Amino acid sequence: MKIKHLLAVFTVILSINSAFSQDKKFKVHTVAFYNFENLFDTINDPDTYDEEYTPVNGWTKKNYHKKLDNLSRVLIELGTSESQKNSPVIIGACEIENRRVLEDLVKHPTLINKGYKVVHFDSPDKRGIDVGFLYQEKHFQPTSYINVPLYVYETESKDTKKSKEESEETEENVNYDKKTKRIYTRDQLLVTGLLDGEEINVIVNHWPSRSGGEKRSSPYREAAGRLNRKIMDSIIKINPNAKFITMGDLNDGAYNKSVKQGIGAKLKKTELKEPRDVYNPFEQMAKDGHSSLFYRDSGDIFDQIMVSQQLVPADNNDYGSFKYWKAGIYNKPFLIQKTGQYKGYPLRNQNGVPGFSDHFPVYIYLVKEVK
Repeated sequence: MKIKHLLAVFTVILSINSAFSQDKKFKVHTVAFYNFENLFDTINDPDTYDEEYTPVNGWTKKNYHKKLDNLSRVLIELGTSESQKNSPVIIGACEIENRRVLEDLVKHPTLINKGYKVVHFDSPDKRGIDVGFLYQEKHFQPTSYINVPLYVYETESKDTKKSKEESEETEENVNYDKKTKRIYTRDQLLVTGLLDGEEINVIVNHWPSRSGGEKRSSPYREAAGRLNRKIMDSIIKINPNAKFITMGDLNDGAYNKSVKQGIGAKLKKTELKEPRDVYNPFEQMAKDGHSSLFYRDSGDIFDQIMVSQQLVPADNNDYGSFKYWKAGIYNKPFLIQKTGQYKGYPLRNQNGVPGFSDHFPVYIYLVKEVK
């Protein structure tokens, strides 16, 4: 075992034990979410708007494989500096073109020994980008999975009537049916499975963009938040003790209506009163000035992972099953632009050169006492 891995294991044992008890041992798993920023293959799909990522426009096999190199480097290291040598056991992803690119990623030489498997459905997004779910088969076994469509419709009133320019922007960036006025966007992916024998439900999201303006597009994300809430409540009716993780690029901050009212996410653990309540650790991180992306020199956290009450420990002795421990944003120096106009921003694709992503990945740790 490499020295850095030994140090990582030693660090997490010390920090967990110091937080709880010196004579207890804990198993730690990392759960992560990452916006892959346009992980497209080089094949021109006639059913989607993917022409930008084809060889005729400079997206060559060399660039595609460089993108896979970059993403696999992030995923193999994500969460290991504090927890253990293992990469995340569960990874939610978005901005992927199809199942093929995820299969190529998990078969990358950097990741292949981790035994990742893929859950994926095509969604009706105009550009063909989907959400996806990667899991280490050794630790997580899916028992069911389903894509849940989000139904949102273009609405106008005299207060929200769009200009010609805004109308053109909506039609350019989303799959819009002029007859029904439905806006086709990414589905929400629900995966239920066993994490080392414990049932857990995970929802992977990529909510509607802010195309046309934040205020005008907010109702679509508010609808996405309500759909999230509906998915969780429908399962809680069957199993009141169900455990949930909802994660994704929400295109909204933790303070926005879609999250605070749609999901009903709480800022503090002490606000959790019933099984359906949800804790969002990234709200406090945003208040403290942290960011997972930047736009026009303003940072925010659109990439969030939230957990249900059943995953939040009641006290320091409540670790007989997997519980939430802590959260983080993975923003190591190699992921950051070093020079130029976007110095300090995530190192994204630019000028025909594959980067990592325009978002930093986020993660949480789940901890369980080992008897």
